[in-house]
Amino acid sequence: MASMAALGIGLVHAPAFAQAASQASAPQNGEERASTSDIVVTGSRIKASGYTAPTPTTVIDETSIQANAQPNIFTTIAQLPSLQGSSGTTVNTFSTSSGQQGLSSFSLRGVGAIRTLTLIDGQRVVGANVTGVPDVSLFPQLLIQRVDVVNGGASASYGSDAVGGVVNFITDTRFKGLKGNIQGGISKYDDNEQVLVQLAAGTSFLDDRAHLVVSGEYANEDGVGGGDWGIGLAGGRDWFKQTSLIDRGVINDGSPRYVLRDYAQAYNYTKYGLITSGPLQGTAFDQNGNPFQFNYGSNGVPARDGTTNVRGCFPGFCLGGDLSGNVDAGRSLQSSIERINTYARLGFDFADNDELYFTFNFGQVKTQNQPVGGMNKPGLTIQCANPFVPASIKAACATAGITSFGYGTSNAALGNTQVNTDRRQYRAVIGAKGQFDFLGTEWSYDNYYERGTNYTDIDVSNILLTNRFNDAINATTLNGAVVCASAAARANGCQPLNIFGGNPSAAALAYIMPENGPRQRTRQTQDVISINISGSPVELWAGPLSIAFGGEYRHEFYRVKADPYGVGTNFQPSEPDYPFDPTLLPGGNNWYAGNYKSGGGAYGVKEAFFEADLPVLNSDALGRANINGAVRVTDYSTSGTIWAWKVGGTWNLPIEGFRLRGVTSKDVRAPNLSELFAAPVTTTLPNFFDPFRGVNVLAIQNSIGNPNLRPETARNTTAGIAFSGASWLPGLSVSFDYYKIKIKDVISSLGAGDIVNLCFQNVRPETCSAFNLNNQQGPNFINVQAFNLASIDTSGFDIEASYQWRQPLGLPGTLTLRGLATHVSKFVTDSGLIGTIPVDSAGVNTGNTPDWKFLAIQSYENEKFSFMIQERWFSDGVLGHQYVVCQPGTCPASTNNHPTIDQNFMPGALYMDIGGTYNVTPQVTAYFKVDNLFDRDPAKSPFFVNPALYDVVGRMYRAGVRFRF
Repeated sequence: MASMAALGIGLVHAPAFAQAASQASAPQNGEERASTSDIVVTGSRIKASGYTAPTPTTVIDETSIQANAQPNIFTTIAQLPSLQGSSGTTVNTFSTSSGQQGLSSFSLRGVGAIRTLTLIDGQRVVGANVTGVPDVSLFPQLLIQRVDVVNGGASASYGSDAVGGVVNFITDTRFKGLKGNIQGGISKYDDNEQVLVQLAAGTSFLDDRAHLVVSGEYANEDGVGGGDWGIGLAGGRDWFKQTSLIDRGVINDGSPRYVLRDYAQAYNYTKYGLITSGPLQGTAFDQNGNPFQFNYGSNGVPARDGTTNVRGCFPGFCLGGDLSGNVDAGRSLQSSIERINTYARLGFDFADNDELYFTFNFGQVKTQNQPVGGMNKPGLTIQCANPFVPASIKAACATAGITSFGYGTSNAALGNTQVNTDRRQYRAVIGAKGQFDFLGTEWSYDNYYERGTNYTDIDVSNILLTNRFNDAINATTLNGAVVCASAAARANGCQPLNIFGGNPSAAALAYIMPENGPRQRTRQTQDVISINISGSPVELWAGPLSIAFGGEYRHEFYRVKADPYGVGTNFQPSEPDYPFDPTLLPGGNNWYAGNYKSGGGAYGVKEAFFEADLPVLNSDALGRANINGAVRVTDYSTSGTIWAWKVGGTWNLPIEGFRLRGVTSKDVRAPNLSELFAAPVTTTLPNFFDPFRGVNVLAIQNSIGNPNLRPETARNTTAGIAFSGASWLPGLSVSFDYYKIKIKDVISSLGAGDIVNLCFQNVRPETCSAFNLNNQQGPNFINVQAFNLASIDTSGFDIEASYQWRQPLGLPGTLTLRGLATHVSKFVTDSGLIGTIPVDSAGVNTGNTPDWKFLAIQSYENEKFSFMIQERWFSDGVLGHQYVVCQPGTCPASTNNHPTIDQNFMPGALYMDIGGTYNVTPQVTAYFKVDNLFDRDPAKSPFFVNPALYDVVGRMYRAGVRFRF
């Protein structure tokens, strides 16, 4: 029950040791079971007795899923070492504008979710985001029999996106009876409370020719919200130290350009306001607006020379001092998520081996996250005559002979922004599958039509309109009343905002942060018609020749509409919820963050494929060997025709239990709707460093589409050896597989920092037109667009081993030991730009591809109870391989390709989980699970934290009851 034994060994289906220990007569390996009936192998279209695919495939069965006791099956699958870079509820929580908050999607081999194909019963699923990736949280989960993870390219079999591999959810279409699961959970810190209720039922009627299966589930995870100002995290977590990678801005003084420091204090804003330049620099304000001398870290002394510099500090940062204005601790550590799933399948056997079926599922996922604390606004200019300026400061202005001063604030008084997403998916499939006889040969067919529609609503609340904020803080006195200085703003309802302290008026808040905030409404549709036929038309010298062929048509569409303030009234007219305001920018980008855009697009795909499995050896002396090949031609309405292919084989050696396998393939990924036709996605960068002026600024990153993109192409090779099922060493299974993926014409964008630095270093002057970090006419911005410029070259190997010992030391039951490991030898990304060099991110622990990633499980089970221990580990790493580590007085000149740094280390982590079950009755099982048993904290990171690798929640307790009748 608790065994994780089915976390596969690269076999094509679940090994028997994944079954209950009482099934002593069950065969011990997949090949023996395969000999009795046809199987469907994920990663291949061949359906034939005894067929084994050359691509390594890991299988997670129902027992393993239950043993891991997660409220979402996504978490169980994402723990596999070959899955690197998957998203989830702890990823994308720092974002307002990405639209991917709470999105649970898989990434194999670290090549990204957009290059990993996720299926249900071998069928595509409509995307839950404009990137085309589905949300696993929308899948029906209780009826999942197993999950196949294909660790290799499968475009020749399944088409676009299967570059890193395939994750295929197989449902129980013939379930009979009633089963359910009730689970609750809570963290050590009394947050992230979880509730899961699942129920499924199945029956047959009409003389067992009709089969009805239904399921429903409700899950709620409260998540972990933002912490307090400064460095205090939610629930009293104390691991955050405001670690920052500080750019000294000096490249040739013998000291490192970049220094990694804890307790970094941004000195251009504070919680309730700070004068940042001029003779009064260093004057801060408390919640009541009273001025006081700010406590700079590093014993810093304000320069008071017309710049924002602080003597004794780094550019933009001091160390220590008053950290109460730091905003990063306000980020959600885990988005809250509420999901509802319903599923129904009705099948009718209109002949002995033929079924007509219809499935329908509805899923809804609601998430909420807090991207950051407050809405920091550095770089403001305040007039000394502003009526809200305290009298003592006005007097000081007069004494100093100034009329204005620089100012920055975290805007703690405005509260925190909240992002709410609501995804709703409707998916229906009608199909027919079965067998028929043609010219004396038995053939199989599987044909279906799928229609999927996904709606995504994003609503952002408690967020300011930049121009209204600017008008509101520019106050004056008119006829004895404090008003906004701009007559145009006053005519449109401007209410003056007291920016000194933490007591703004309700009228001012309502003006700068209207009730209706940023909004985006997206509708995506997917239509698929698929025909697949397979059979063995001829018997050859070593066995039957098996073939599969078919075709597919697919149509993808999306339409997105955003609010007029984000889009701009030049492109979208005002509406009652967003009335016309002439003080706002007609070109859009009026919100502090969440400036969504409107857009849309569609494309069609026509495909045909052929696959064959040719037996070449079948003898006791030489063993059994097969050669497998496939080809697929695809015509995209946007980019034309492209071919994908694969050639591979398996060889069961004459030495019992050993098998060699290998495959090489050309795989493709076509540009998705977002890359082709994207409504610009904006991301707010609250502390973006401007190297031209040596200051941190607030900037907006705009990501836009490119309809001229071409498909990516990949060469994917795997080769390995597996040992399993030998009578002379029963219970042991071991496999080793090498992989290499090289992707060309990668659709990618330079990062905002790269664009600015390439201009600053005069390496690529053409990038200088893509940004403005000192924009006097609107918000600072960096435009980021995708091109077929880059390449990815990654390689490594997987090791999997398991041993099952029945009746260990004479005890009843079964002891299972299991380990899975992935080593990433290299993960080299080449931006394709002149003046840049390839970057290897293998072992970079600020990313998602550590050198080593390991999952180990030890479990014991008998008829009454079970207990398991699980270890999740990844190796030590670095911040980046591009850095040159040196100490003051020893550093070479820092360059853009090889910047100097004082330390370049980021530790790995080991997490231990335990769990167990107790069979109250044969039908009722109680269970518990504790994740991160020792409550290990995540490593410090210059980017707040890296949730792609590290556990950010802490110890989690779960318990529940399963039943089956």
